[in-house]
Amino acid sequence: MKRTRVCDLFGIEYPIIQGGMAWISNAQLAAAVSNAGGLGTISPIFGPVENWLDYERKEIKKAKSLTDKPFSINIGLEVPLAKERIDVALEEGVKIITTAAGSPSLYTRYLKEAGVAVLHVVFSVRHAQRAAADGVDAVIASGYDGGGLLSKDELPTMVLVPQVVDAVDIPVIAAGGIADTRQVVAAFALGAEGVQMGTRFLATHESPVHANYKAAIVGAGDTATTVTGRKSPISARVLRNEFSRRILEMEDSGTSAQELAESIGFERLKLAVEGDVEQGSMMCGAVAGLVRELACVGDVIRDIVEGYEKVVKGLGE
Repeated sequence: MKRTRVCDLFGIEYPIIQGGMAWISNAQLAAAVSNAGGLGTISPIFGPVENWLDYERKEIKKAKSLTDKPFSINIGLEVPLAKERIDVALEEGVKIITTAAGSPSLYTRYLKEAGVAVLHVVFSVRHAQRAAADGVDAVIASGYDGGGLLSKDELPTMVLVPQVVDAVDIPVIAAGGIADTRQVVAAFALGAEGVQMGTRFLATHESPVHANYKAAIVGAGDTATTVTGRKSPISARVLRNEFSRRILEMEDSGTSAQELAESIGFERLKLAVEGDVEQGSMMCGAVAGLVRELACVGDVIRDIVEGYEKVVKGLGE
């Protein structure tokens, strides 16, 4: 597997990044990814808002006890306590921060002056150009194939990534619908210099979610996901279940955007993490059908790295 600017920028062995999944991306999962040569990510959103700062500090300290490799903190810029969470990360010596859900102009300069490398999640070319102009070090071009919260632009990964690559000079990391070696090779063919994966790391032994959630991903087929909340401020790709069917019925019946948003709140993600596969919002990428077994994080990354040259060689046959 080739080394790219992403590896040099973040001090990692392989250009493989773990997505920052709220309620899921904890110290254990992040450290496992970092120890395997990728870049682990902690998402400090867990539990009631008043506990977020304490949770973040605790998870950073725990990650440092589990790995001596770099890891990132994921910060939503227009989510409560954004500045306070950034300051906690800086106080704890975190050197890489992934920003999303807001304008990179808000804190990029502040982070760069503190010596922090900044990744920013983008969903369109205009987002990427703005992030580059604001001084971020790399962008994560996240396509509509991905799991969790989505952009209203609905650009698929294969369409989004090459256009972002053409539009900016900084490294581009492809995200959304990537789970195996073939897709990593495809991302590099599009011009990406790294990949971000969420769903594949969700279905690992180190992932903190309930076994029911993991089993649902492993048992998923090619049409197992759907998008809820298209008519609300919060659209997300999730596994089909009783909850998602009810939300889609509400949308079809003309339920207000506000009521839809209230019905898709974080408590539904909490239910999924705790194992309620029917009433929880089981955020998951469209790639779930390719995740056919649970594995250790190290094996996931090793399989991608070791299979990379074989896939590339096969393209010329």
